Amino acid sequence: MASAGVLRACSFCSTLTVTSLPNSNSKFNSVMITAAHCNDSSEKQQGRRNPRLTRSLNFSGEKPSTPVLDTINYPIHMKNLSLGELESLAGEVREEIVYTVSKTGGHLSSSLGVTELTIALHHVFNTPDDKIIWDVGHQAYAHKILTGRRSRMHTIRQTSGLAGFPKRDESIYDAFGAGHSSTSISAGLGMAIGRDLLGKNNHVISVIGDGAMTAGQAYEAMNNAGYLDSNLIIILNDNGQVSLPTATVDGPAPPVGALSKALTNLQSSRKFRQLREAAKGLTKKVGGQAHEIAAKVDEYMRGMVGGSNACLFEELGLYYIGPVDGHNLEDLVHILKKVQAMPAPGPVLLHIITEKGKGYAPAEISADKMHGVVKFDAMSGKQLKVKSKTLSYTQYFAESLIAEAERDEKIVAIHAAMGGGTGLNLFQKRFPERCFDVGIAEQHAVTFAAGLATEGLKPFCAIYSSFLQRGFDQVAHDVDLQKLPVRFAMDRAGVVGADGPTHCGAFDTTFMACLPNMVVMAPSCESELMHMVATAAAIDDRPSCFRYPRGNGIGYILPQNNKGTPLEIGKGRVLKEGSRVAILGYGTIVQNCLAAAKHLQVIGISATVADARFCKPLDGDLIRQLVKEHEVLITVEEGSIGGFSSHVSHFLALNGLLDGKLKWRPMMLPDRYINHGSQREQVEEAGLSSRHIAATVLSLIGENKDSLHLLKL
Repeated sequence: MASAGVLRACSFCSTLTVTSLPNSNSKFNSVMITAAHCNDSSEKQQGRRNPRLTRSLNFSGEKPSTPVLDTINYPIHMKNLSLGELESLAGEVREEIVYTVSKTGGHLSSSLGVTELTIALHHVFNTPDDKIIWDVGHQAYAHKILTGRRSRMHTIRQTSGLAGFPKRDESIYDAFGAGHSSTSISAGLGMAIGRDLLGKNNHVISVIGDGAMTAGQAYEAMNNAGYLDSNLIIILNDNGQVSLPTATVDGPAPPVGALSKALTNLQSSRKFRQLREAAKGLTKKVGGQAHEIAAKVDEYMRGMVGGSNACLFEELGLYYIGPVDGHNLEDLVHILKKVQAMPAPGPVLLHIITEKGKGYAPAEISADKMHGVVKFDAMSGKQLKVKSKTLSYTQYFAESLIAEAERDEKIVAIHAAMGGGTGLNLFQKRFPERCFDVGIAEQHAVTFAAGLATEGLKPFCAIYSSFLQRGFDQVAHDVDLQKLPVRFAMDRAGVVGADGPTHCGAFDTTFMACLPNMVVMAPSCESELMHMVATAAAIDDRPSCFRYPRGNGIGYILPQNNKGTPLEIGKGRVLKEGSRVAILGYGTIVQNCLAAAKHLQVIGISATVADARFCKPLDGDLIRQLVKEHEVLITVEEGSIGGFSSHVSHFLALNGLLDGKLKWRPMMLPDRYINHGSQREQVEEAGLSSRHIAATVLSLIGENKDSLHLLKL
């Protein structure tokens, strides 16, 4: 007969050990949580500050000496390393990351924070058969270095180089692409169920940051994982910070919401869980009435022991282990081996405590500011930023919104853990009671804004174009259907450079302009952006949105005190008068249209350039005028198929404007994803540069090859 577990308390280290004799029905044969994993929040914070580095690291800017790392091409080469060698490897990987990123720019602090975890995972598990999913993927630099890509790290985020995030077609070790957060548990559960259905026995590990745990999808997945009870390992990387540019003006911001507070003050019920699991082995053998009594005791004890601090994860059906020092390789390897050896654990959540930027003093001191960096001096951490004569569009938006809010106390701002990225940290500094960080929760952000609008407030919801995709149903059902005046400021519209296709704002015009009640705008310059902020503030009977790109303004004269003037809804403007050819641009791509007109002027072709301003409602009078006075019409936008040009084509067709001699051509982003690189290179690849626009004009008016040669086309 199998024996029940024996409970032992260690008087020296306050360690609780549960040991059960071999029992096929027992989930936990041996699990140890060491004293370092104390629940006390002060000890947890001390664990963040207490470095465990075996030697002084070299951040001189010179290529570091990496004798252990030099022996590692793939994870299989790590299997026989001793603990001391693993700790040396952690230091060398840190040096490699700092050295590489100082030359290329990229995501720094997040990857430094998971160096030990990455090494422990690849040491214990058998990747790529065992699957590791990184959430969010910008913490995967150490993973890339250890999985055959070290020699190409100098190309990261550059054209034809390594992606900044895991990418399935880049490496067999990248189990799942993750540029947006909070997807890993859903994907991991799908992989685990797929494994079970196919009769395989590999492990699936989802590594998710505490910031990513603020999104609803993570809870939906955990809820489903607890129900399905498939073997899945979830590692919660708790670094006390959202791994995004979410800082306030005064410094880094912690994750928001009740979960963050719960993690900070977590009093795990693991001792009770271990006793309960040991008892299960006995009661299931005895069966019948004893098992029913045990179940009632289990339910009672959960309430009594857990109380208000009961572990949420266990309530969802996950077995919780932790908190564990995420920089202690010995503990990580030990615990991961124990979890790996469990015959049928179901979903397990391992809670580790890490420090973002660990081991590199400039990043430890200013972790949020070194989340994403340009090239920097490795010794000092000083970033080598090129000074610009103009501000970013993000800053112009923020300054304009502040100017509006100074005059209208009903204006409030919402962002999804992106205060720094959206510029709303500036708004929060000025109006702390009127700015809301809802966490990485775009769906909630949209409906929260809708609720504010029902009370007569004027919400501006600032979300990256690609992130707003996550909240489209709420935009359609909760906002547009009810004609609630929520204003959407869609940053990072169009190509975004090194972040690549996961962050490319290609689709916002398409999915926003298809909504019946939405006013859809795009500024051609920073001054127009300020006017559109004012326009959105003035629209109080329906929702509205405006898109603007990553990058800096063109130096256009700004409105006085950054206070824009509301535009007439649905009215564009002509910027340059010409003949024969009309170029109608939407958004900041208008600047390329003006440059194309200059190219054409060189060879004697006079082109009209118009700024549409609005995709919805379209300026029908302007389009009719352009068609009437020109033989060629070209529409240009930095967005996907189905956007501005599609709306123009519908207008042209429905009004019979394509029935005559007009030659019309749309220019937009190609119907494919554009890989990472510089924004200039991406625009060239998309065929939207000023030279491409001019070449399209020449192809339509039948100019000879000499003209193309003169324009270097």
